[in-house]
Amino acid sequence: MTAINTDTTDHDLIAQFKDGSMEAMEGIVDRYENRIFNFGLKMCGQLQDAEDITQDTFLNAFKYLKTFREETKLKNWLFKLAATACIRKRRKKKCEPDHELSLETSFTNKDGTSGTYDIPDWSDEPSNNVLQAEMKSVINHSIKALPHKYRLVFNLRDIEGFSTKETAEILGISIESVKTRLHRARTALREKISQAYREGENG
Repeated sequence: MTAINTDTTDHDLIAQFKDGSMEAMEGIVDRYENRIFNFGLKMCGQLQDAEDITQDTFLNAFKYLKTFREETKLKNWLFKLAATACIRKRRKKKCEPDHELSLETSFTNKDGTSGTYDIPDWSDEPSNNVLQAEMKSVINHSIKALPHKYRLVFNLRDIEGFSTKETAEILGISIESVKTRLHRARTALREKISQAYREGENG
C-alpha cells in the first residue's frame, strides 16, 4: 500500500477516492478507525460489538463515499454512520456494557501505543476531585446506566468534542433535543458523583 502523507487533507482523500484510488480509502480508514472503534466500545462496551460497528461504518463509507457532497466534515459523516450502526445494533441485540469502561481510557492506536481522551469539566466539582481514584467507578457506572439516547449525546459532545449543532446533525435530531439530553445526562452524572463524594467525606 502506498503510504498516505499525514498532511493530506480529508478533502484530498475524498477526491482521490472518487478518482479511483483505493489507497485513499485505506488512508481514511487508517485516519479514523481508532476513534470509531473506541466510540463503539464506549457505546456498547464489548470488543466484538465495537469491531462490528467499525466494520459497518467503513463498509458504508466505501459504498457511499463517491456520492458524498462534503456538505459536512468527513469526520462528522463517519460518526453519523457509526451512530446509526450503534442504534441498529442495539435494536438487534440490546447491546449494553458488560464491564465498566474508564472515561480516561483506554484506547490502543494501530501502532500499539496507548492514547487517552481528555475529560471535559462537565461537573461543578474541581476536575482533580472528579478524577480521584475512588470516583472512577462511580463515573463509569453512572455513564453506563444512562439511557442509550443520553449516552449517545454525552459521548459525542463531551467525549468526542462535537459541537451541539454537529451532534444534532450526526444524530438527526434538533439542537434543542441535544441540549435537553446533554443537560439530563450531565445532571444525572453530577448528582451521582456529588452524592458519592459526600458519602466519601462522611465516611
